[in-house]
Amino acid sequence: MTGDDEDRRAGRRPRILKAVGLALAGTLVLGCAAAGWAYWHLNSNIKSVDINSALGDDRPAKPTPTPSASQETPLPTEALNILVLGSDSRSGKENQALGGGSSTGARSDTAMVVHIDAGRTTATVVSIPRDTLVTRPSCPLEGGGSTSAAYGAMFNSAYSVGGPVCAVKTVESITNVRMDHYVEIDFSGFAKLVDALGGVTVTTDEDIDDDDSHLALKAGTHHLNGKQALAFARTRHGIGDGSDLGRIGLQQKLVKALLEQISSTNLLTSPTQLYSVADAVTGSLTTDTGLDSLTELMSLGESLKGLSSDEVKTVTMPVVTAPSDPNRVVAEEPAASELWESLR
Repeated sequence: MTGDDEDRRAGRRPRILKAVGLALAGTLVLGCAAAGWAYWHLNSNIKSVDINSALGDDRPAKPTPTPSASQETPLPTEALNILVLGSDSRSGKENQALGGGSSTGARSDTAMVVHIDAGRTTATVVSIPRDTLVTRPSCPLEGGGSTSAAYGAMFNSAYSVGGPVCAVKTVESITNVRMDHYVEIDFSGFAKLVDALGGVTVTTDEDIDDDDSHLALKAGTHHLNGKQALAFARTRHGIGDGSDLGRIGLQQKLVKALLEQISSTNLLTSPTQLYSVADAVTGSLTTDTGLDSLTELMSLGESLKGLSSDEVKTVTMPVVTAPSDPNRVVAEEPAASELWESLR
């Protein structure tokens, strides 16, 4: 090899190293930009309602938090009560295609109070039948003024007349339990979440054949996609006595199955699936302002890492047939009050 050859190769090395360095730098910049865009997109997906400002101090008191064993605990550990609503929102073609109906209005199709115990390793999910007759309090309206109080009103009418604020106020009124947070997900979001997780496996003890939800399943174990899981959650006429209590039983099975599916899916090993799940959740989520950022949702999720599906108990608010209407129910006392007392 001549000296000229060596000189030419030596001259090329800096250029090659520079090109590699620029390529790596470009990849890093693009990666950071993509990550930044993904965070911005997921964060901007989330819709929120300022429940605290709307309701002010006319609410049950917040419980005094139990001091943490370690003052250096990076994540919150106090008990939480979260009102979770499944909305049959009519907005958007996807919701209408999945059974949302006409283009206006929405109801709280599903209502659950999720109580997470101090330490956040155990939880109780209490379903409130939407056909429960309650005293619906006067609720502030976003545009000013307020709704009228109503006696013997169906529970799910609160959301219809006053949105999330009235739903929260009505739950707090009948339970005397302060809701720390509010979370609402619509039809399309729920279906997308199930699909993003790869489906969900449920077991039913009886055949299901419901013309309204378009679900037909034989008794046994089934792996459902998002559309089927939504139908499973909405079924009521094809099981038991056709009441809302039968549907609640299916919804509680589904909650446990989803928790098991989430815990068995290692999303951290698949960034694509993780993003798909996050996009499905945030894209159809409405929260209170205390949970309306990706950072706050991630912090809540991190604080619940020690909560397994085995430590989640599902119950239904005790009810009896309403004396005024055999198709409606009312809270059974004192059992209902004792249940809510245990969550304060």
